[in-house]
Amino acid sequence: MYASFTGNARRPRKVDLSGRNAKLSSPASPGVKQPPSSQTSSKTLANAQAERILRQQERLRPPAATAIQRSWRGHKARQETRNAWRREWDRREADASISHCEHTETGANRDRDALYQEAKRSKHQDGDDMLVGQYQEAETSPYRDEEHCLRHLRLLVQFASSRNSQDVYRLCQFAQRFLYLHQVLDPTSIWTFPLLRLSKLITAALKHQEITELPAQSRDVLLQLLSGLAETIPKQLASYSAQYFDALAETLITSKSQTLLDTNGQQLLEAAVLGLLQPDNSNSIAVYEGFITSFLRVPDIPGLLGSLEALAKGIHFAPFCAAMNNLLSKSQGDNLFQLRGRDEMLWLLAYFIFFRRFSATGKKLPSDETSDALFVDVISKLVSYLADEIGSRVDSSVISVPPPDAVSTAPQMPATPLPDFVRREILTLASQENVSRLLTFVNIKADNDNNASDSSEAHNHQASKLAIYALTLLRAFPRRGDEIRMWLYLGSTNEFRHGRDQKEAPLPAIKYYFRAASQTKVYNMIKSDPRKAVDLLNPDAARRQACTTSIPSMREQWQVILIFLELYPIVLKVMDDEEFLTGASSISDSQSWTRQSALTLASVKDLTIFLKNLAFSMYWNASEIAGTEEIESTESIAGYFRGTSTATAANIRDEKPLKPGDVHVAGVPGMTVDYLKRMVTGLLRMIYERDSRRRFLSNDHWLMTQWFEMDRFIPAVVQEEEEKHKIQESYGKDPDDDEQTDEEERHDYLIGTQRTQQVRNIERLKRQQKKASRRRYLESVTPRLEILQNMPFFIPFSTRVQIFRHFVQLDQLRRRGTADADMWRFAMMNSGRGEMGKHRARVHRESIFDDAYDQYYDLGEGLKEPIQISFVDKFDTVEEGIDGGGVTKEFLTSVTNEAFSSKNGLDLFIENDQHLLYPNPMALDERKELLSQAEIVQDSAEWNDNMRDLLRRFEFMGRIIGKCLYEGILVDVHFAGFFLLKWALTGGSGSASKESGYRANLNDLRDLDEELYQGIVSYFEKCRLFKVKANAFKLQLKNYPGNVEDFSLNFEVTDTLFYREPQTYDQSLQKPVTRELRPGGSQIPVTNENRLVYISYIARHRLQVQPFPQTSAFLKGLGTIISPSWLSMFNQNELQTLVGGDSSKIDLADLRQNTQY
Repeated sequence: MYASFTGNARRPRKVDLSGRNAKLSSPASPGVKQPPSSQTSSKTLANAQAERILRQQERLRPPAATAIQRSWRGHKARQETRNAWRREWDRREADASISHCEHTETGANRDRDALYQEAKRSKHQDGDDMLVGQYQEAETSPYRDEEHCLRHLRLLVQFASSRNSQDVYRLCQFAQRFLYLHQVLDPTSIWTFPLLRLSKLITAALKHQEITELPAQSRDVLLQLLSGLAETIPKQLASYSAQYFDALAETLITSKSQTLLDTNGQQLLEAAVLGLLQPDNSNSIAVYEGFITSFLRVPDIPGLLGSLEALAKGIHFAPFCAAMNNLLSKSQGDNLFQLRGRDEMLWLLAYFIFFRRFSATGKKLPSDETSDALFVDVISKLVSYLADEIGSRVDSSVISVPPPDAVSTAPQMPATPLPDFVRREILTLASQENVSRLLTFVNIKADNDNNASDSSEAHNHQASKLAIYALTLLRAFPRRGDEIRMWLYLGSTNEFRHGRDQKEAPLPAIKYYFRAASQTKVYNMIKSDPRKAVDLLNPDAARRQACTTSIPSMREQWQVILIFLELYPIVLKVMDDEEFLTGASSISDSQSWTRQSALTLASVKDLTIFLKNLAFSMYWNASEIAGTEEIESTESIAGYFRGTSTATAANIRDEKPLKPGDVHVAGVPGMTVDYLKRMVTGLLRMIYERDSRRRFLSNDHWLMTQWFEMDRFIPAVVQEEEEKHKIQESYGKDPDDDEQTDEEERHDYLIGTQRTQQVRNIERLKRQQKKASRRRYLESVTPRLEILQNMPFFIPFSTRVQIFRHFVQLDQLRRRGTADADMWRFAMMNSGRGEMGKHRARVHRESIFDDAYDQYYDLGEGLKEPIQISFVDKFDTVEEGIDGGGVTKEFLTSVTNEAFSSKNGLDLFIENDQHLLYPNPMALDERKELLSQAEIVQDSAEWNDNMRDLLRRFEFMGRIIGKCLYEGILVDVHFAGFFLLKWALTGGSGSASKESGYRANLNDLRDLDEELYQGIVSYFEKCRLFKVKANAFKLQLKNYPGNVEDFSLNFEVTDTLFYREPQTYDQSLQKPVTRELRPGGSQIPVTNENRLVYISYIARHRLQVQPFPQTSAFLKGLGTIISPSWLSMFNQNELQTLVGGDSSKIDLADLRQNTQY
């Protein structure tokens, strides 16, 4: 017990904060034995371990010393033996040299013993001058016979070392004397093994020539001998081809760093390379593998050898291509992709293309079908691996800003440009000749009845090979994507039998790929059931699908489908409605190529079913395709009908972003699900637009109402719209509102240090990842909205109109708190904030548009709210009246009548032949010309204010039309179909100021200008200037049967500028303005091969490039009032109905019957 009891029997804990050890600091009590501390125990254990290690070392030291002594004695004995052999070889060479001198009576005064003693003493000298002098004297003394030479050779290979400079000189002397034999040796004789060892010795000497400082003359001798040995014992050297070509590569590299090869040295090196490549034997593929891995690793071989033509003449391309395919197909660690750097692989690709081009054009090495197929495989693998490098460096002189349809949209800093040879050869892949002749690699024959399935499978396999090659080109050359697609479309197979008479004719590329795609299991599975697309695109489901369809087969089928989806939009661009609607299965030589390429309407119908099902699955089942089944805000379909949101701002920010775009389709790099979704959506809308213009499918063909609960569809869509708005508010700024950032990023690389640029790139990447994450999340939680915005034709028009009005009402409630205009006015008047003053305006009837623009432009988005108008007559007297809605309607209709009228002098909008309105494409040019005539300095403040004011007027006109749609007021304005189409397509991209979703085509060009559509643009412009009818020429460029080069057209276009004379303001002046359709277009003639590209450029210039600023300004103003996503729910005809009402005739009988008096 303790001295005092506290109620607790536990010993109190002592806490010492001094950090000292109490046991060590306290003195030991006398007579008390202290227990051993932990430090003492660990020290004892460490000492014991150290002593054990010392004893072990003592035991191992004698055996180690014995092994070292034995190794040294062996090395010393071998060295002495080799030195003895060297002395013996030198003695024999000296004897042979003296004998030769005595025989030729040129060395009678030389002392044989003195020469031998010099050779004997030479081994003690560090320098090699004496030995070199002896060899130079003996270089013209050949061996007496084969036996004499063989004895010297066997002795030489016993002691010679490639790292010993004296041995290398001895080797050079032997080579000089051996080359004088001029005898053909039998490779099966006793010479074979010594010659093989000699070859190895020479290759090692060449590889180490930088160490031994081998002179150029000696190097040439060794190269000459090595090429002779390669021709003598090719089969034996084939096993050592990698070392053989590695030595030649080191010779080439050494010559670059020291002394460049002269003409003789280049020829000898080429002969040595070809010496082992030319023999045709069973080991040729192995030899070419060594040639590829060892010799072609050297960069800039053309610069070091002067040219590659000599090598190309001696290379057999078939085994060379097979060797390349073997090396690229290996899955183990010796795969070329793992052993080589990117730059080396680029050079290898360039060499391969050069050898292929030479073999295809040279008469000596004709191309065959096997090498053609392997060439496609090899190029596909190489270019796919190097696609990013090629895409960023092939045009590195300009800022790398990918096109809108590219996978990555981030502008990149200029990369290191490719070497000239590499760039030149790689660009040949994207040339018109090579791309157009791609389908000539295969021949298509009619299927026999007995082997139809086997033939079809073979055709599909061939088609997949060509498809992956074409897809790889599109990924590697994004800037040339349209041209590559056009050239692929212009290609055809060699022959194809069709019809009852089995007539042979070329099969267009589009029909070839559609035939192959429509026969695949993937195509038919998706066409039969949309759910199959989910199983095929989902990574986990794809593995399950492997039970019935092998993965390689599935990839091949997808590749064929993908290339067809890439090419068919090009066909629709250049094909007019007549050619499209008259598509037939029969092919006639008298038909134009576009007509021959037209699919039958039955095929188009089947294609639309496939595209509908595929697109529906990618939008409706986005989360499943992404590989995740749990999305917080979409637990089930019933979640869309709940009264409260299932997602909050907190869990949205903490949500791991959904990344369906990370899934690659068919294993094609860069072919993500996002890219496929955009491609399918664009193609489906192009066909739908054509059907809207010229009906060829039934009215209910496009509907997919069977997959929705239509009685609950509208409430579900409204709920999704509210959900989308809450998500966007939780993130702060809308992902699509950052309009200036991308423009500024194009020039960021010009400012700041490398560190600053890296920080900018990281910030840009984070911003893009945030946008992508936000967009993907919205796609997953709002599938109905995504379908309405991208494929509205799945839902009936009447349903979409109701949804549109619900969206407007929701926006009014969100902004005003009420949908009633009078209640909002009353609330504003009682609020005391003076908000109503901004919405009041005094408008003179003589200048309604100008007054409205001056007073309401700064209101911006506030124009959505109710406005109050007071009309003022010409006497400046305010007209009495109460604006209960009627005055506002009169104001809007009056503004639109004045703004869009061609008689008001504004010239902001002009009419086509059908009196349909579209923005004046020359408005900016006309304003610039007027400013120039007024002597206003270009880019001055006054100049910029005038140009900015013009674009603001276009923007304000867009707001006025948006206000009419917002209030449900119909106006008597009729717009051109191609202009309305831009309204509908901007919403899908989420950008109101960019026409990123619109694609110009010939039919829209026809709506723009019928005469321009009928004739040749250049001739039409000349006729227009001189007031001559263009139809008088009737040239029809697209289908002209002759040579279009006779017209002397270039890739440029002449626009006619009409402007008013400044003093009289009389519209009587004209001025032609010539612009290039592409860089350097004035120097590029229009030919029969590129005329379709020229026509597509003309359409793009007239419909997109020329009116782009005006159209963007109008759409920006329209998007301020009406969300672009709402506009994307309608096609061009439906939008016109929303603006101006239905143009159908009034049924008076029905009206009389249903009118209540």
